[in-house]
Amino acid sequence: MTERRNEGRVRAVIDGLSPLVDGGRFVPKRIAGERVCIEAHCFTDGHDQLRVVLAWQAVNAAEAYEADMRPLGNDVWTAEFTPPAPGRYRCTVTAWVDHFESWRKELERREDLGDIRVALQVGSALISETAARVGDADAQALKNWAALLLESARPESTVDAPSLKALALDPERARLMQRHADRSLADSAALELFADRKRAGFSSWYELFPRSASSQPARHGNFKDVEARLPYIAGMGFDVVYFPPIQPIGRVNRKGTNNALKATPGDVGSPWAIGSAEGGHKEILRELGTLEDFRHLVATARELGMEIALDIAFQCAPDHPYVRTHPEWFKHRPDGSVQYAENPPKKYQDIYPFDFETDDWRALWAELKSIVDFWIEQGIRIFRVDNPHTKPFPFWEWLIGAVQGANPDVLFLAEAFTRPKVMYRLAKLGFTQSYTYFTWRNSKRELTEYFTELSAGPARQFFRPNVWPNTPDILHETLQSGVRAAYAARLVLAATLSANYGIYGPTFELMESTPREPGAEEYLDSEKYQLRYWTLDRPDSLRSLIARMNSIRRDNVALQSDASLRFCPLDNEELIGYLKSDESSDNVIVVVVNLDPYHVQSGWIELDLRALGLEDSTPYQVHDLLSDQRYQWRGRRNYVMLDPGRMPAHVLKLRRYLRTEHDFDYFL
Repeated sequence: MTERRNEGRVRAVIDGLSPLVDGGRFVPKRIAGERVCIEAHCFTDGHDQLRVVLAWQAVNAAEAYEADMRPLGNDVWTAEFTPPAPGRYRCTVTAWVDHFESWRKELERREDLGDIRVALQVGSALISETAARVGDADAQALKNWAALLLESARPESTVDAPSLKALALDPERARLMQRHADRSLADSAALELFADRKRAGFSSWYELFPRSASSQPARHGNFKDVEARLPYIAGMGFDVVYFPPIQPIGRVNRKGTNNALKATPGDVGSPWAIGSAEGGHKEILRELGTLEDFRHLVATARELGMEIALDIAFQCAPDHPYVRTHPEWFKHRPDGSVQYAENPPKKYQDIYPFDFETDDWRALWAELKSIVDFWIEQGIRIFRVDNPHTKPFPFWEWLIGAVQGANPDVLFLAEAFTRPKVMYRLAKLGFTQSYTYFTWRNSKRELTEYFTELSAGPARQFFRPNVWPNTPDILHETLQSGVRAAYAARLVLAATLSANYGIYGPTFELMESTPREPGAEEYLDSEKYQLRYWTLDRPDSLRSLIARMNSIRRDNVALQSDASLRFCPLDNEELIGYLKSDESSDNVIVVVVNLDPYHVQSGWIELDLRALGLEDSTPYQVHDLLSDQRYQWRGRRNYVMLDPGRMPAHVLKLRRYLRTEHDFDYFL
């Protein structure tokens, strides 16, 4: 937003400040430790010179930093800075007509000795005005310079024109003037942004149910069982391990196996039906272990380079203590009963939603925030939020702002499979990452259009996609085939199209593919409603492929962000091709995926060689990081063929041609 003074002599104009989200109503997202580019359209009337600077500082910090912005042409100015730590930052662009620089520019073109002497008198006056404002040691240096210019400009002076110009244009003395520039008639415009830690922009998630982590069939798993499984997960290269709710599960209206309306003795219920006589959102299901066990698990995961992400579900089972102690926080029907949750056609008789329109909303908000604060105290820094689109937007803006104000390293993932504008609004309000429609985008056209929107459209400033091939709620028909190539293709797509992705396991690596019923997208015998025992060492597991894919992601910076994603022309609708690149490391990854899990597909892919810094005639190598095969390509069009029976994808690292003094060919 421009902050023009009510001063008619202000001539500088600041327009087109970026990045902005909704005119500055919301803040764009960036990553701490990575360069942030700020641009502004700055100009003035006439031919005077502008000076434009960028100042930036952490919000609420006293120390500020400043750098000159540089012109790119067409009145566009830019500067970069690197936020050193997570948090909110304020950036201010200031522009003013710089009379001293305008004078220097005018003097440069002067050749006539008389004109130069007049110009030196003008410059001397400008420098004297600045010296009068300066209260430090620079004042005397400026006074001396002004006096020297005035003396040299006298008619009787014998100094020649080139020497006079050199004296006036002395760059070292000019820096003194720049340091003390007169900004009294400056205009300014400011924006804010939020810098998250690295894991916000690049992460690999693995979801599991702790209660199904037991090494023995039919035994309820616990946190110690999960600890024993952590090396398996770390071995696949995941850095975030996400748990569904770990709190006590309600007994009233508990759901049975496969979402049966009535539970039978021994049914464990849905973890999202939170709360019972044993406690609510700040307690742990006793079968899982103690709070001390949980803290130990969090620490063990951290030692293995992973974080535990916890589910936040703001809802209650009918026997949650809140229902008894705060009945005003729930909607009641005319018969006095509490209204249970519904998401037509689904009904959740075991879940009571909060009434956010309650007169006691302030106390409700405070209590819900205290839940997040409690788990932060236990070492949790990542939360996956269940159905945030069913709670008021102002609540999330307040909650996330308050939590990150005290703990800027905390991340929030929005599980909101809803309308696009609602998903975008949640991201604008502060959610760090967001679930996407990837699960339902399967054709070449669907994938191309959707990920172009996410990586190149306006949403790229605030919406960080986290893509999942499957979740406990979603077994897409593509995976119901049980065909290995379908799972492999969806894995490669998820892991390369998005810097943030996740799988729900062990169902994914073991290719569990049976729906609850024909036409349904839910798993048969879902872990949501029962214990499961998993044989992790099955020979058909995708474990090794997943590990390889995550290793490729870690080793290639190009795959660790989304901004560089570009789709490549490919003359077969069953083949999709795209690339990602990182200019600083010259890392280029080209991905080709066969979307047909049953048949060999081939075609010609086109690369924009000029954008990659290659000539049409120069050979280059592409190294398939999945198969370790290498191919020599030349020119913009090259042939690809993928047999899904072997591997439905290429993940190709581009290696440039080099010739050594030994006249051998090398590719780096």
